Amino acid sequence: WSDVGGLPHLVERLTRAVTRPLEHPEALARLGLTPARGVLLHGPPGCSKTTIVRAVAGTTRASFHYLSGAEIYSPFVGEAERAIRAFFDLGRATAPSLLFLDEIDALVGKRDGAGGGGGDSVQLRVLSTLLNEMDGVEPLNQVVLLGATNRLDMLDAALLRPGRFDEATVQRRRRVLAVHTRSVPLSSDVRLDAVADAAAGWTGAELADLCREAAMFALREDLQAGRVAARHFDAAFLQAQGRQARGRRHHQ
Repeated sequence: WSDVGGLPHLVERLTRAVTRPLEHPEALARLGLTPARGVLLHGPPGCSKTTIVRAVAGTTRASFHYLSGAEIYSPFVGEAERAIRAFFDLGRATAPSLLFLDEIDALVGKRDGAGGGGGDSVQLRVLSTLLNEMDGVEPLNQVVLLGATNRLDMLDAALLRPGRFDEATVQRRRRVLAVHTRSVPLSSDVRLDAVADAAAGWTGAELADLCREAAMFALREDLQAGRVAARHFDAAFLQAQGRQARGRRHHQ
């Protein structure tokens, strides 16, 4: 990380989301966690996105593979989709691995909604292929996708969506939390009813991410942690609320 100066918060987040899960999969398994499927880096040209990706690759023993969205984009049916599938197949074959998809907006930019443009059809097929590789039936075991873009505002909303569930009632949120913590050892001070009540308006995917981040805070505190405590949920709540506030400011 010596090449990445002045970004301790980002270094810690990438360590928690990428490096630690790849280096210590047994620690995540002990707490019933699945690693992040992808991390998106965004910012203007020259803000060190590529340097950060290289630093991440240099801190792990994972294989590293690069693909440029601008280079593989093609209006011809199936070409970009085949390139994406081959990219993920390579990652699975060489796991643990990091897949760096640069200029991701060239592949999955916003659809114009005009309904009839050929480019829009290509983008939809490419987007579907990418989402299927990330979320599909073939798991990404010890494979992490790192995406980079200069234009976050140009990415299709389907790629940025945290989940595809509607906002849940408190009872449903409690059930969702129970599902996502059933393999996570919880301390006696964790009250899922209280967590569900505090998470009003959260989607199922956001609740799943909350549980995962709470467990990651436990591992950050102690790599040998065997239980997730209420303080870890509190820390995950604060982090999520800060992220939501930044998201609201971005869209204003």
